[in-house]
Amino acid sequence: MVTKYSWLRLVFIFFSGIVLLFVLAPLLRLILAPGLSGLIEAASDQQVSQSIFRTLGIAMSTTVIAGFITVPFAWLMARSRFKLKSVINAIIDLPVMIPHSAAGIALLGIINRESVLGQWASSIGISFIDQPAGIAIAMAFVSLPFLYNASRDAFEAQTGLYEKAALNLGASQWQTFYLVSLPMAAKGILSGYVMMFGRAMSEFGAIVIIAYHPMVTPVMIFDRFNAFGLKSAQGIAALFVLISLIVFISLRLLAKRQSDARN
Repeated sequence: MVTKYSWLRLVFIFFSGIVLLFVLAPLLRLILAPGLSGLIEAASDQQVSQSIFRTLGIAMSTTVIAGFITVPFAWLMARSRFKLKSVINAIIDLPVMIPHSAAGIALLGIINRESVLGQWASSIGISFIDQPAGIAIAMAFVSLPFLYNASRDAFEAQTGLYEKAALNLGASQWQTFYLVSLPMAAKGILSGYVMMFGRAMSEFGAIVIIAYHPMVTPVMIFDRFNAFGLKSAQGIAALFVLISLIVFISLRLLAKRQSDARN
């Protein structure tokens, strides 16, 4: 039995190495290809730095704002039992499944200047096409399922006993949600926030349909590649990947620290 288990472990370790290599090799090649000079050149390009700050800022704002409506929705779905629940969950997952260029075209159909929403937004001075608001909508559409699914799973993992106890002790439903349900699901919710933010900042397909300008970094990488070739795009791509890794790891560590503090 020990021998079989050891061979099983060795085979699985081999498979794990292949998976890690498959993920790391292209990223390491991308980061090392431009060299330090290429990274410095990309970082010193004002258009590149502006696009990176724009990407991070809009992605963060989108994630925070979306969380206010997505997390309560996830709680409601976790606590509800009805026949169409699986259908609604499948609908939420659709943006992950469809091509993101198709997602951009679908969004364009309801936010263009001739649509009902577009005309109403224009009447109050808001425009979505080639504007940060359009970028935010595209980011939210493709990334919201990550926050929803992580939050719903976190709420479903709770037995509900502590919520019932809080209600029996006289807490209101709002107090129970804020003081009991949220803290107990915090680890999963924070993980969902990180995944949503990461997906939002990397979006390209939907954004390029709605707002080619002002450029977010994924669009700029594509634009530089088309205009000037691989070498011109490599430095920007490598810089953005490095920044994304730093931000992503930092958020993961922050989420873990917050979770440990609550426990």
